Amino acid sequence: MKNARRRISTIFATLGMALVIVAVTPGVASAHGYVSAPPSRQAQCAKGTVECGPIKWEPQSVEGPKGLRDCHGGNAQFAELSDDSKPWQAASVGKAVDFTWTFTAAHRTSNFEYWIGGTKVGDFNGNAQQPPNGLTHNVDVGGFSGRQRLLAIWNVYDTANAFYACVDIQIN
Repeated sequence: MKNARRRISTIFATLGMALVIVAVTPGVASAHGYVSAPPSRQAQCAKGTVECGPIKWEPQSVEGPKGLRDCHGGNAQFAELSDDSKPWQAASVGKAVDFTWTFTAAHRTSNFEYWIGGTKVGDFNGNAQQPPNGLTHNVDVGGFSGRQRLLAIWNVYDTANAFYACVDIQIN
């Protein structure tokens, strides 16, 4: 009888500790994505086109507060994405460019923004929906020429964060 009580007490104690662990473990963000075509800087890192640090293993993780205008989303560990002295390959494009996103986990979307310098060149409403993998936006870059760094931003609907990707393009 004592052994049975001890076993039951052990089982309840173990269950109670498991519940405490689950209750205090912070949630993990399930939304991640980046521009895969033309290859963004993090896509180039993932492919080994440019030598990079930890972003090589997680190109979808350049997440930061909404409103930033840097390639690394304010994440110091990915700061090399904002380093223009690295040998980033520029995709040769015309006056309109199709930007394709890869999502490893979709999140409801406010909008997608595209910037060259301080000029917004594209804005696409996400309608608070989860985007499909391979989503493509056609962006008019006709007001620019030569080599440009375009910043693509995926603004998440139900968090204060966004995902950032810089794409180097050569506008012909």
